[in-house]
Amino acid sequence: MRYTPVAAALCLAVAVSSSMLHSQVTAPLDPRAVTLLGEGKASLAAGDTADAVNAFEAALAVSPGSTRVLVALADAERKKGLQGKAIHYYRVALESDPRNLDALTGEGVALAEKGATEKAGLSLARLKTLCGGDCPQAREVAAAIAKGPATPAMASAEEATAKPKVTEN
Repeated sequence: MRYTPVAAALCLAVAVSSSMLHSQVTAPLDPRAVTLLGEGKASLAAGDTADAVNAFEAALAVSPGSTRVLVALADAERKKGLQGKAIHYYRVALESDPRNLDALTGEGVALAEKGATEKAGLSLARLKTLCGGDCPQAREVAAAIAKGPATPAMASAEEATAKPKVTEN
């Protein structure tokens, strides 16, 4: 009993120091990448997703592996309707920064738009663990899951084939 307060303090100190050691410090972006990132965001705001993707890809070439650029590129691809490509970029960003709330949110929304609600639910659970159940990111993913897929389900080949008409002469 007399060691309980010491043990609790030691556990707290280890937990805080280990969480600080595992957190990553993001490297500052190259000024050229910052400029290209701004151009891409402006193009995306104007509705020109093709120019936005080009600017984000150029920024990624200048600053490879930047999570900010990867998330912006994924957002642009998702707005183009290419959820699979967006999910790929979100996951690359999450490999280097697993606690990135923007990447987790984008991945969850893209999965929900694609119709993969179970996987989107996993992203939502990770978000709730990181930021709590009432953070805006978790609410956004929950709303996307409730809304359902963005595109209608594809018809099968059997449904698309024309049925022959039989007429009498």
